Amino acid sequence: MQDLTVSFLQSSLYWENSVANLAMFEEQLWKIKGKTDILVLPEMFTTGFTMNAEKYAEPMNLTTFKWMKQQAAQTGAAVVGSFIVKEKGHFYNRLLWMMPDGNFHAYDKAHLFRMANEQLVFTAGTSKLIVHWKGWKIFPLICYDLRFPVWSRNKNNEYDVVLYVANWPTARREAWKILLQARAIENLSYVVGVNRIGQDGLGISYAGDSCVVGPKGEWLVQPIDNKEVVVTTVLSMQSLLTFREKFPADQDADPFLFP
Repeated sequence: MQDLTVSFLQSSLYWENSVANLAMFEEQLWKIKGKTDILVLPEMFTTGFTMNAEKYAEPMNLTTFKWMKQQAAQTGAAVVGSFIVKEKGHFYNRLLWMMPDGNFHAYDKAHLFRMANEQLVFTAGTSKLIVHWKGWKIFPLICYDLRFPVWSRNKNNEYDVVLYVANWPTARREAWKILLQARAIENLSYVVGVNRIGQDGLGISYAGDSCVVGPKGEWLVQPIDNKEVVVTTVLSMQSLLTFREKFPADQDADPFLFP
């Protein structure tokens, strides 16, 4: 029943410049002091939230994949973030969970952000990913997924932590914070939200507000406003289990029956 140490990187991104972003994140990773279990990067951390997939997509097992594999091996932590992948003629906003031994898991963003025409460029994922890591069950999702509680539903406590990697604009920052708390409360789980800062090549600004929420909806790491930071926090399994035992609201959850 060990605790889980999670580190996340909140930073601006170089627009459509994977070389600069990988160099920047590599430098930031080495600022982390002590051992951590998970390193979390934002959505589309190599390019920013671009729809120019034809130009910037990578096949699996190329530059970003190899970079994440190297960082995981060197740090001894799982490295998590999404980037643009081309596979069998389709483009995916794909989250990669890379482990230190080189094994990995992938999740393709299920809810594509139609207000940016993401659904016209990318193919939606159809399956969830729950990773077992360090004795924890972890559910990684991507940005717009946050708005859909049924997709995030923690059925029978199948996960302990949900991670959201994002490029969530400043204009909707209050929704980001409220929804992160809601997902924690309704799912009796920890929530980690990792967002970018700065302005992208389309003139859209991002305020960050990366944070960690406990299962009661309490801020374990307060939303961090528009600041480049590397943050490490420790999640307690004992605290989570104790709360779930005292407040087993999951036992009264609706089944969400579908046609």
